Amino acid sequence: MKRSILLLLLLVFAFRSMAQDVDCQITVSAPQVGGTDRNVYQTLQQSLYEFVNSRKWTNRTFRMEERVPMTMIITISERLGSEDFKATLNLVLSRPVLNSAYNSILFNYIEKDFQFRYVEHQPLDFSEGTYSSNLTSTIAFYINMFLGMEFDSFSNMGGTAYYEKAQSIVNAAQNAAESGWKGFESDKNRYWLAENYLNPSNNSIRSFLYKFHRLGLDQMYDKVDLGRSAITQSLDDLKSIYDSKPNLMALQLILDAKRDEFVNIYSDQRVAPMDKVSIQNLLKEIDPANTSKYSAITGGK
Repeated sequence: MKRSILLLLLLVFAFRSMAQDVDCQITVSAPQVGGTDRNVYQTLQQSLYEFVNSRKWTNRTFRMEERVPMTMIITISERLGSEDFKATLNLVLSRPVLNSAYNSILFNYIEKDFQFRYVEHQPLDFSEGTYSSNLTSTIAFYINMFLGMEFDSFSNMGGTAYYEKAQSIVNAAQNAAESGWKGFESDKNRYWLAENYLNPSNNSIRSFLYKFHRLGLDQMYDKVDLGRSAITQSLDDLKSIYDSKPNLMALQLILDAKRDEFVNIYSDQRVAPMDKVSIQNLLKEIDPANTSKYSAITGGK
């Protein structure tokens, strides 16, 4: 009897492990918020962890080691009421590189004005096509955007279905009281992030993700020159976007995520001096606010 129960538990665990798509580390903290009722933050953290990691976000089957790694950090800055909170939301998406222990950052962004309602111990609800709450809709939006970027990085234009899901969440939230969902509010919010990745005129952004990661980093384990050549070609995609839309949100977020990686790749002593200068000049042109950082590629010149 005990053996049968143990076998059943193992089968259930194996099924749940196979069903999971993402490996999301979630932290909720409120270091500057007073009050004695602080258990709510731990409860929120656990609820969000289960909401994200137990849900089936794709129709794919993932092994445990294939789950998409991501991090969400919610830092509560103000408790507006017993069930209403104001916070910052720090979002990081990374991608494992083939034949290495290295994870490449795809997305690193902080939402500075994230307001939501959370009723302790109440289940977190979300249904595609409807707006349940700012909390679950925002989290689901970013999960789908992350999946789109991850799939784009493994297959050229492979993430379309997930960007479309993210956009459907935006559409369902157009009457939401909270900010972040409407195009007229800002040129850098959830509305525009989904739009940037689905707009065909911005396809070079998505081509960059594929060339840089799948044709570039994934090849560098045993074909360093071939991989670096693909990465160099991927920078041309960013240049083409910069020439037409220098302030595009998606472009700025890629530069924020990849800036240090670019420097590390091209400051390698195996890169020819002329190539270093060429790449350094290109990066300084498309990311003018950070020209000093790119000087490290040629040793500070």
